Amino acid sequence: MLGHNAKSATWERLHVIASQRYDAHEVMTMSAPRRSTIYLEPELHQALRLKAAVTDRSVSDLVNEAVRAALSEDEEDLRAFTERADEPLIAYEEALEYLKRDGKL
Repeated sequence: MLGHNAKSATWERLHVIASQRYDAHEVMTMSAPRRSTIYLEPELHQALRLKAAVTDRSVSDLVNEAVRAALSEDEEDLRAFTERADEPLIAYEEALEYLKRDGKL
């Protein structure tokens, strides 16, 4: 789980990016659900509608859940990048040599 400062920094970056596309006041006051148009491949749309019916949930609920999961994964990646920022870099060739030496390649 991210610490308070890391979460705050992550959300601040997201607000800045969103502010570049939308009115800043609108971004900061987004509390009510917003309407959005997305285009799904026919097979994905059919699967999503079937899942919604089987789970007795709305398509919107399922899409919101999937987007939250994707954003959460991004947040974890950003945290890992921040935590590893001071690690020394190694060349690709050197990484391959380590893998060969350890018998993993």
